[in-house]
This record gives sequence, C-alpha cells and structure tokens, in this order.
Amino acid sequence: MRIIDRYVIRQILMPFCIGLIVFTFVFIIRTLMDFVEPLIAKGISGWVLARALALLIPQALALSIPMALLLGILVAFGRLSSQREFVALQACGVSLRRLLLPVGVVSMCGWVATSYVMLVAVPESNQAFRELAVDVTMDRAEGEVKPRVFFNDFPGLVLFVRDVPITGGGWNGVFLADLRAQPREVHLARHGEVYVDQVTRTVELRLQDGVRYRLDGAKSEVFRFTGSLDIRINPTPLFLPPEKSEREMSIAELRENIAMRRRIRTSTHNQVMAIHQKFSIPVACLVFGVIGLALGATNRRDSALSSFGLGIAVVFAYYIPLFLFPQMTKGGYLPPWLAVWLPNILLGLFALVLFVRRDRIADQPLGLPAWIRRIQERAVRQQTTRRRLTGPGVGRVLDHYVTGNFVRVLVLTFAAAVAVFYISTFIDLSDKLFKDNSRWYAILEYFFYATPQFSYYILPLSVLIATLVTVGMLTSSSELVAMKACGISLYRATVPMLACAAIVGGLLFALDATVLGQANRRAERLKSQIKGATAWIVPHEPWTRGEDGRIYHIGALDRARPQLLEVDVWTIDPGMSRLMTQTYAKRAIPASSDPNISPAPWRLENGWTRTFDDEGLKNGDYREFASAVQALESVAALSQESPDAEFMSFRELRQHTTRLASSGFDVVEYRVDLARKLAFPFVTVIMTLIAIPFAVTIGRSGTMAGIGVGVALALFYWGAISISVAFGYGGALPPALAAWAPNLLFATGAAYLILTVRT
Repeated sequence: MRIIDRYVIRQILMPFCIGLIVFTFVFIIRTLMDFVEPLIAKGISGWVLARALALLIPQALALSIPMALLLGILVAFGRLSSQREFVALQACGVSLRRLLLPVGVVSMCGWVATSYVMLVAVPESNQAFRELAVDVTMDRAEGEVKPRVFFNDFPGLVLFVRDVPITGGGWNGVFLADLRAQPREVHLARHGEVYVDQVTRTVELRLQDGVRYRLDGAKSEVFRFTGSLDIRINPTPLFLPPEKSEREMSIAELRENIAMRRRIRTSTHNQVMAIHQKFSIPVACLVFGVIGLALGATNRRDSALSSFGLGIAVVFAYYIPLFLFPQMTKGGYLPPWLAVWLPNILLGLFALVLFVRRDRIADQPLGLPAWIRRIQERAVRQQTTRRRLTGPGVGRVLDHYVTGNFVRVLVLTFAAAVAVFYISTFIDLSDKLFKDNSRWYAILEYFFYATPQFSYYILPLSVLIATLVTVGMLTSSSELVAMKACGISLYRATVPMLACAAIVGGLLFALDATVLGQANRRAERLKSQIKGATAWIVPHEPWTRGEDGRIYHIGALDRARPQLLEVDVWTIDPGMSRLMTQTYAKRAIPASSDPNISPAPWRLENGWTRTFDDEGLKNGDYREFASAVQALESVAALSQESPDAEFMSFRELRQHTTRLASSGFDVVEYRVDLARKLAFPFVTVIMTLIAIPFAVTIGRSGTMAGIGVGVALALFYWGAISISVAFGYGGALPPALAAWAPNLLFATGAAYLILTVRT
C-alpha cells in the first residue's frame, strides 16, 4: 500500500474507534443497568465482573461496527475536506475512485469482523452470560435472602424470613409458600436454610420445627413437624439458562429449528430471517464504505461535526428499514429473504448513484432544498441583528459566541444519541407492528413518553462532549490564546458553558420532579399494549406485607382501575410460628375513594375465611361469602403496579420508601435510589468542570479527540456510579455516600485540574 493509502486508513481508524465505543455503550447501557448492577450487589469478584462485561459487548457490536465504520469514513474525509487536503489530492491526480482502495480495505475488515460477531461471538457470548448469571445466583443462594423481603428466585416457591443471623447458617422465622401444585401449601418454621450441590446439581430447602398447612377451602390439612423437613427444588430452571432465542442460535441450530417447525407446520419466518441477517448485516459495512466516501470527500469545507450529523442520518435511514421490513414479512407483505436484504439493495443503489455523481462533480455541493436555504439565510440575518443589539461590549460578544458554539454541539450530540435510542427501541417494539396497523400511532406515542427518561441519562454525556469539543475548537483555532491576550482568563471564558451546564442540571431535576415518573409509567403501559398485553397483569410485587404484619398475595391487577383478582391474606403471629387466619377472595374492589386510608375497606367477592386455634393446628371457624367488606392494606399499597425507582418521581419514591419502611421491609435499595435522584443532576456541572482542563490539554488534537475523551470520562463515571450504587444496595456503603461518592470523586479531580491548568 502506498503512503496515501496508509494515511487515509489512519485518519479513519481514530473516529472509527471512538464511534465504536460510543455506539456500543449506547446499545448496552440498558443491559448494564438491568444485569451488571445486580451482579455487583451480589458481591461478585472483579474477575467475574470483567467477564460479565466482556460477554455483553458482542451483542452490541453487530450493530455498532457498521455504524462506527460509516462515522469514521465521514469524519475522516470531512477533516480532509475542511483542511483542503482533498483538493491537494485531486491536484496530484488522486481521483475518488483511487480512494476506494483504502476505504475498501477498511470496509472489508469491518465486514469480516461483523461476520465473526454475527456467526460466532453473539451466540456463544449470550449463552455464556446467562450461564454466568445462573452460577452467581446459585453460589449466593442463601445470602440472597434478605430479612422481611420476599424472595421468589426458587421456581414455584416464595420465601419470607423474619431475620438472618450475621454469622450465617440460615434464617430464623420462615414463611414458605409452595405454589407448584394445587392445593397450595404454606410452611411456617423456626429455622431454615438452603443446600446447593453444584456437582450433583441438586437444591434443597431444609426447614426445622414448624407447621405445614395444605390450604384447599374447607378441606385444609395441618401437619406439625419436629426436626427437619426437606423440600426438593427443581434445579433445571436454576442451573440451565432459558431457551435460546433466534439471535443466540448458530446456523446449524437455526436449520434444525426450521426443519422441526416445518414438520409441525409452524411459521419459520423468524428463523429464516435470522439466518439471512447473519450475512446481510455484515454486508452493510461495504455499502456504508461507498456511501461514506461519496458523502465525505468534497472540495467544500465541511467540518467533522457536520460529517458526524450526516452519518447519524444515514445510519437512521438504514437501520429503520432493516428492522421494519422483517415486520412486514410477519404481516405477509414481503418474503423473508427479501425483507432482510432489501435495505442493503436500496442503500447500495443509492450509494452507487451517489458515488458516480460525486466522482464527476466533487467540487459542488449535493444541493439543499430551497426552503432549507431560506431558513439558513434567515438564521444568519437574525444572528447578525442580535450581535448589533448587544453592543460593542467584549464580554457580551464573547458570551454569545461561546454559548452559541456550546449549544450547537450540545444539540447535535443529543440528537445523535436520541436517534440511536429510537433505532434500538424500534428494534425492540417492532415485532408485532404489522400484525395490527392500529399500533402505528401507539409506537409514536411510546417514543413521545419514553424520550424524557432517555434524555435524563443522555443529557449529561451531551454536556460533557459539548464542553470538550467547544473548548477544543477554541484551543485548536488559537481563539483561546487571543482571549487570554485580551485579558480574559480561562475561567471567564468558560462561564457561559458552566451556566448552560447548570441549566441542564436544573432541567434534569425538574424532569424528575414533574413529568418523568408519569411519562415512564405511561410509556410502560404503551409498551405492554404494543406487545399485546391484556388489561389484567401480574403486579410487579404480587407479594407484600402489611403494616399490621399480614401477608398478601395478589394474583392479577386491573390496569384501568384498582381492582384485584385471586387475593390471599394470611395473618401470622409475631413469632411466625403459627397461622392465625386465612382469607381468600376471587375479586377485591376498593370500598373507599381515598387511596391513602390505611387500613382501607375492601369489598371481597366469592371467597372464604378460616381461623385456627391458639396453637395453629386445628381448623376453627370456616365461612364462605359471596360479598363481604374487610379492612385490608391501603389501595395505594396493594394496587401499586411498578415500584421501581426509575418509574417514580422523587416525591413518589420518598413516599413509597416511607411506606415500605413502616411495614418492616428492607428499604436500603430505595434509599440509595432516593439519594441518587438528588445527586445525579449535579453531574452536569461536575462533568463540565473536569472537561475544561482536559479540553485545553487535548485541544490541538481536534474535535474527535474531544469526543473520545468525553466518552471515556462518561464510561468511567458510569462505571463508578454503578459500582458505588451496587455497594450501597449490598449494604457496604451508607445510601447517601453510595449515591454521592462518584460526584465527590469527580469534583475532587475537577478542582485539582482547574487549579493547575494554565488560565
């Protein structure tokens, strides 16, 4: 390869690596929150944690490699165009077709890497991650049970214990509900523990000195046992991961699955498309290579940021059809193979036409519609007018100039991240889209309500990158040197960015305090409707313990109104040694309009109630009823659908934590989440403070270097907060310190860098 080829490849590699990290991080951020934080809370070793993170990466690389390749080519040629190097290449006789050689080499490498990920890495890594999660859970089966917290990881069993000795060795005061068969059984025992044998793959619960109740209406049986009672647990769901999905299967497994489905005359669309996608997605690297060269190589002074935005638009135009057309197959509009290859065919034709045209007129723009040019001209006139109105003051002009650059980069970065979010969300929700055309409006509505939550997490990253890029551009163009020569220090020059960061931080807190919780709940309901969920659902917490010590089990919850199905209520003595009463009702409807009353009157329909004697052994009064009013836990407590901190505002989470604490629940995790809601908005200012000295140091390296450092800092911060919060969940750190530790760490580093940088 000649010098020019090696030079072009080097220019592509840096933005490619940065884009690969950014897109991969965006795609796995949800998985990190759902799986990695709980694993850290379980107390896993650093080696196991590193392995878990490594196993999560391949599932995102299949999508992020082609996207990063397109971004790298666009940014590389955008920089060559902005610095007039492409003009010099043309003057030396290097045509656009000649540049296909280095671009083709990079594209072929991307095709090979993506093919390996699709064919080998994704099936193996997804299966290995599931097995790793199972091993971690089983290794810590006994330690996972927390006092006064319902534990339902054992298949068909629900466990509730009064306390766990610090020295270990099991639990005291055990309530165990066995739901594996009818009639259901309830065990109360003085002591209990779990035995896990990894070699023989057996799991047993051993209860000592207790009572077993077999509850079947009027035919209930009671049995007291002394010594120990062993309850065998089905180990298969614990030791073996769930069945593989199409993405996790190899080609051989997919073909076997297709043959089996054809024998039973079942649809094979998903399996056929999964096979073709393993080859069609890598081919996108070749298509993106041609498009990137045609769009990026020009004689105009396009900036790297403009190329970044253009790349996001092309990616959006490719990946939406990539996952839209397969859904048309499910609706009977396209054959499976064509649905998978059609995006490559359409985009390939576009790439070919664009490349031929660009090869002929590389010194001319592609052209914008007239209405876009009018908007640009109007914006320039308004900017000129504002500058005149501000007067000749240097401070005002400087503030407007820095703020304008900062906001422009902030908006572009935020828009790019939101575009990736829409792509990944559409992939998840498009499964049943074409089976019911009425859901088109629902998915758009879901995007509307889900955007605030994603914005809440992506805005700090956007502020960080905007600060790094803005200060980096001021440094690389020597504008910061000119400001210092005029007596304006670095501190004064960056005041507008700090002000914008504070405004964004206030926006984050305002989002959480106002619309975030409601928007998330609405988004979850829409997501369930798009996927075909019914009005009746299993509540997020079907088991709960009331303020008076009674244990409740809710079979189903009506979304539209607080109405419950299959309600069981057990009254147990404080020592958890005997059952006092049991009440069952097929339906429960609130008899009071005030959801905050506790206890609250409920109307129970079609049920029965039973009392036991003082020893809890003999059946006492048994009475059936068609309708009865009984005081139970409050409506808000029993009909709470989603108590996750992510789906509640600060005020709602504080009220929920207070209620659970008064009921005797372990609320350490909720207190950590409550403190994190206060700490998280401050990250915008802290990230800005730490980004300013970094940007001054790397400013001469260019815009993409700033983006790379920003992503690295964001990953480091996200890792720090995940580890710190996980330690808080596990009780190793106080809730407030677990939430604020990353901010304190980064604030200390920012203070040191700010005080030592040349101002």
